[in-house]
Amino acid sequence: MSDTRLIRCLSCGALNRVPPAKLEQGLEPVCGKCKKRLSLTSSTAPIAVTDATFAEEVEQSPLPVLLDLWAPWCGPCRMIAPAIEQLAAEMAGRVRVAKLNIDENPCTAERFQVHSIPLLLVLRQGREIDRITGAVPKSEILRRLERVTA
Repeated sequence: MSDTRLIRCLSCGALNRVPPAKLEQGLEPVCGKCKKRLSLTSSTAPIAVTDATFAEEVEQSPLPVLLDLWAPWCGPCRMIAPAIEQLAAEMAGRVRVAKLNIDENPCTAERFQVHSIPLLLVLRQGREIDRITGAVPKSEILRRLERVTA
């Protein structure tokens, strides 16, 4: 069992033991908790969310979600984008990171009364826990996320 590989589920955060022999047979590992396919490449890019997928990706997420509400024309939104991508990788399995283009998804933007961007929402089961307005440093976003995941 010492050669067993540990893979964290990016959907629910559960740690799964996967024997290399199963991987060598070409079997796709699934999470023992949520039954979703485990990513062997650890793709940790933020998830693109729309009005149509918001319920499935955010409200039904077993993990807290950092939702970046942005628009392509927004300079400050583009400034914090690299920090959001880094946080997605660093917090994988503990926090889901998602992005929602407010121009293309006005229903969700209206639901959360988005008046200025960039706007970061920390959500648990679709309910707002924290709101971060403006282009804040990555360290501040991380500090606020740590409070939710502690």
